[in-house]
Order: sequence, then C-alpha cells, then structure tokens
Amino acid sequence: MRTLIKHALAATEPTESLTVKGWVRTRRDSKGFSFLELNDGSCLANLQVVVDAGTPGSEHLPHLTTGASVTVDGNLVPSPAAGQKWELRATRIELIGQAEANYPLQKKGHTPEFLRTIAHLRPRSNLFGAVFRTRSRLALAVHQFFQDRDFVYVHTPIITGSDCEGAGEMFRVTALKGNIDDKPQTDFFGRPTYLTVSGQLEGETFACALSNIYTFGPTFRAENSNTARHAAEFWMIEPEMAFCDLEGDMALGEEFIKAMARFALEKCAEDLGLFNKFVDKGLNERLKFVVERPFVRVPYTEAIEILTKAGKKFEFPVEYGLNLQSEHERFLTEEHFKSPVTVFNYPREIKPFYMRLNDDGKTVTAMDVLVPGIGEVIGGAQREERLDQLQENMKYHKLKPEDYWWYLDLRRYGTVPHAGFGLGFERLLMFLTGVQNIRDVIPFARTPGNAEF
Repeated sequence: MRTLIKHALAATEPTESLTVKGWVRTRRDSKGFSFLELNDGSCLANLQVVVDAGTPGSEHLPHLTTGASVTVDGNLVPSPAAGQKWELRATRIELIGQAEANYPLQKKGHTPEFLRTIAHLRPRSNLFGAVFRTRSRLALAVHQFFQDRDFVYVHTPIITGSDCEGAGEMFRVTALKGNIDDKPQTDFFGRPTYLTVSGQLEGETFACALSNIYTFGPTFRAENSNTARHAAEFWMIEPEMAFCDLEGDMALGEEFIKAMARFALEKCAEDLGLFNKFVDKGLNERLKFVVERPFVRVPYTEAIEILTKAGKKFEFPVEYGLNLQSEHERFLTEEHFKSPVTVFNYPREIKPFYMRLNDDGKTVTAMDVLVPGIGEVIGGAQREERLDQLQENMKYHKLKPEDYWWYLDLRRYGTVPHAGFGLGFERLLMFLTGVQNIRDVIPFARTPGNAEF
C-alpha cells in the first residue's frame, strides 16, 4: 500500500517494505548510486531516495529526470545527511511516466507571472503546492467554524434573477442568439438571468426559517477590473443570522477572522514557513498581531476625520460619501490604530438597498472588517427588516419592487431583525498567505481576457 511522503517523513521509527509514489524533483548521480528528491504533493518537504546500482529498475535512472513520475519500494532508514531525519533506501524502482526534456518546471526560480501561463503544472512548484494545500485546509476550517456554532450550510443558486449589489454588471445567462433583450420571456428561464454575485438575498430566506445559515460557493463579477485584487470568478463565504443586529454581526466577523488566522498559524505551519520566508517576511507576525489584539470599532464619519487630519498624501481622495480605498484602510490598521479595525455606519447613498437605515436617516448599518496588509476582508450589514422602509429603499435606489416580491414577502410574514456579511475566500487567502495577487490563490484564474484553462 502506498504511503504518503508526509507520513513517511513524520515516522517515529525505521520502516521496512515501504512504497511511495511521486514526481522527481531532482536526481544526482554518484559512483555506484543515485539520489532522487521525490515529492507527491502531500507536504512541502521532499523525501530523499537512495538508489544503488543494480537495484531492480535502476536501468531506468537516466530517464528519471525532473518531472518524471515513479513508484519506489524501499526501507525507511535514518539519514546521515544534515537537515533530514529519514531517507528511503530503494529496493525496487519503477518509472511510471517519463517527462520530456522541455519540462518547464526545472530546478530554478520561476516568477508567478510565468507560472500563471502553465497553471496546469504550477501546483507542482513549492509555492503553489503550499498555496493550494493551505486553500484546502482553510476551506475545511471555514466549514468547521460555522458548524461548531450550529450554522446550517445552504447551497444558494449560481444562476439568479436578482441583482444583489445593485450594479447590474453581471454575466448574462442566455440561450438566445442576436439581441437577447428583445424577447427575454422566450429565453431558457423565461426572464433575464445572470451568474450570481452573491448568495445573500437567497440566504436570507433560509435564515428567516433556520436562524443561522452560511453559504460557501462560487460567485461572479463582470467588472473590467484587471487588478491584483479582482477576479471575474471567485468564492464567497456568506453567513446570515436571524434575530441579529449590527453588533452581533461585527462580533461574528471579528471572531471569524481571528479564528482563521489562528488556524493558519497552528495547522498550516510548514507552508506558512515558506510564505514567511519567500513571499512576505512579516506574515507570521501580522497574523499573530490579528490573533492577539482586539478590534477597534470606529464609525465611518470618524474614520474620514482621522484620514483627513492624517497629514498623509493618499493616491485616492478622502471625502465623506466616498468608499474607503485599500490605502485608507491600511493606514487605519497599520499606522493610526495599530490594530485590526471595524468601520461601521456608512452613508446611505454608497451602500445597497437591503441595508437597514439608521435613525439619523443618513447612514445605514453597514460594517467593514479591516486587517493590516490587506485592508477590507469582510463587508456586511444588518438587513432592513421593515417592509415600508425596504420599499422606500428600493425606490431610493431605483429598483422595481416586483422583481423582489419574494424578498418583500420575508418582511410580510414574520419579519425579524437579521444580519450577515460576505467574505471573498481568495481575499482571505491573500491575507493568510501574504500572496499579493488574487490570480495566485485560485487554481484557475478568470480575469478580463483570460479563461485559458
């Protein structure tokens, strides 16, 4: 039976008759034997395999070049080499798949830009193996966080007729040819439909029945934003809580970020070590900073005053009624408060229709959770549960109430205060790994002009 390399390296005693399978990273030949560095993706470290001349299968050694796949039977023994506890003394070796001479992942440094062009091979590199192992473990941590708190996991639709963000800049789903706006009623779904930008509105229907729910799935933004922070397809985490106000929403968001940072430090230590050494040398300290320090909460109006009086020249203007930019958010966390920050109560005009209007009639119960190194990682709000006010909000934002008849029904039949937030999973991964480009934390990036794989 095959043994994963990570289990072989974690062995507590020598083991006979071990079988490992993986890809050759390097091969070094000496007189009478060869050294193979083998990796199967289960961990960052390689397993050194020693193949003596005459070992069954050793005649294939000239073909065991970087990238080739092999099966090795052998005995796990203490290694005399510094820096490694074990090595595998091969008793049989089998070449499974030969790598052609032009294999692009040779033992040298490769830029992330180059590796994006070979996204089908980049998971074999140290960096991207670490990124995607971390992504896998964090996905489990997300589910564990909410399941431990009795949240129900709900699958909201990928195809939707709702415009959650109010922008209308979404991917249209159609089976029609020509001008698809001429006869939408004859289209496949009988009305205009889009790839979803959020599962929030549908999630609210389940929160108003099951109390606490969360969604975790793919979402889409048809924005021509070809930046390091934007992708056309990404994954969103969206909890929604019935009988909850803005205070409870902020508390959950802050608790979630601390839990994810703590999980990364404790459960992804080996891969975080690579990120801290080669990607962001301050990563571990920043994550500890977020885990250990309480969040500061500041109203939007006060945040604008702080930024205006900062005496610092920002690239983007600071003005009441404008959204905060990443540089503003990072100033608040890294320089002014020197702690993670939650900004709340934003101007009504810059937030969507579903956010609850405050008593001042000018602001809504919106909140953003900010962390050093990234800025905003969570955006959320208490939802407007009052039917008359929600209808007024729709009028204010020039939306058609008939398009949201079911959403209004939630306010007609047993309405309750409820709140939630959205968190881009890739944005979370950027924060936890120090990787600066969203294209490098998603397996196959979808950006303007790019859907190659």
